[in-house]
Amino acid sequence: MGSRSVKVSLIDEEGQTSYYIFDTIKFYREHGKLTQGKLQVNLDKLLKVSHINNVVATGYGRQTIDLANALNIPEIKAHVTGAAYSTGLEDFTLLDLGGQDSKVALVRGGRMIDFQTNDKCAASTGRYLENMAGVLDMTLPELAKHYANPVDLTSTCAIFGESELIGRIVEGYDPTGLAAGVNHSIFKRIRPMLQQLLSPVIVFTGGVAASPALKKIISSELGVKVLVPAMHQYTGAIGCSVIARANSLKTGYDSCN
Repeated sequence: MGSRSVKVSLIDEEGQTSYYIFDTIKFYREHGKLTQGKLQVNLDKLLKVSHINNVVATGYGRQTIDLANALNIPEIKAHVTGAAYSTGLEDFTLLDLGGQDSKVALVRGGRMIDFQTNDKCAASTGRYLENMAGVLDMTLPELAKHYANPVDLTSTCAIFGESELIGRIVEGYDPTGLAAGVNHSIFKRIRPMLQQLLSPVIVFTGGVAASPALKKIISSELGVKVLVPAMHQYTGAIGCSVIARANSLKTGYDSCN
């Protein structure tokens, strides 16, 4: 249950996986109801399957709304499990940049041994990129292309960063250089966390991992290999489904009517 979207990874008895994505607000409004402090969702009906045996939930909304009849786990655990499953790696650094927070975890032997998170500021997240793309009148895919000749952006705050970018536009800087500057500014904000928990391989997940520019910047600046799983946006959901299946959870999931 992410801040911008709800992702679902559904594993069947043969190990085949299906993926679903919903706008967060629309998901809560149209598919759930709050009963005794827990969110009731008819997942069988929503996903059009006959029966779901076990459910594991995590994400941005986990600490404020518990999904009824599900095992709720820490988000970092779900993402580490999903990254290991998606890549087959046991030793790596996980970098997850979501809609409103960023996470870095050090993984050794398939186990997380240290991690850091930043959910206090949106300046290194997808929401920040959305805002900057709007200021530059670019689509997110267009913004994500640019990394060369960056214009230096010094603000460490998402709000003030937007004002600084507008000022650079007024000063006449080239939009491609400004787009590169935005991508470099994301890296500058996550660099301290990455340097403290660095590995030769970084597994880059979350919606922001769709940015080839940021992947290039991280790799060249830190001298590491950066892997982006094919289903990078679903990594937390994949981790949840892997945990549910592996542990044969006895959650007794019942669809709500």
